[in-house]
Amino acid sequence: MTFLWIVWDDEDDSLGNVQHIAEHGLTTDEVEAVLNSPDSTANSTSSGLPCVFGFTPTGEYIIVVFERVDEDSVYPITAYHVSEP
Repeated sequence: MTFLWIVWDDEDDSLGNVQHIAEHGLTTDEVEAVLNSPDSTANSTSSGLPCVFGFTPTGEYIIVVFERVDEDSVYPITAYHVSEP
């Protein structure tokens, strides 16, 4: 699963996805790595949105919940650490 475009809000937008993900101790690079090379896919149990699970380049296991913008683009909603399966 590779996306051509991953849509990020401005880093200074306190309500944007970059800031929200940073609040969970993650970077956009870590999220992009998992989006582009997930271990598994599912739908979020709380929102019903698509999500992926995988390891960051530093070996942390995370979930990324996202919205599809179109066939080639996604907008990450949130990402956070989870227990490995």
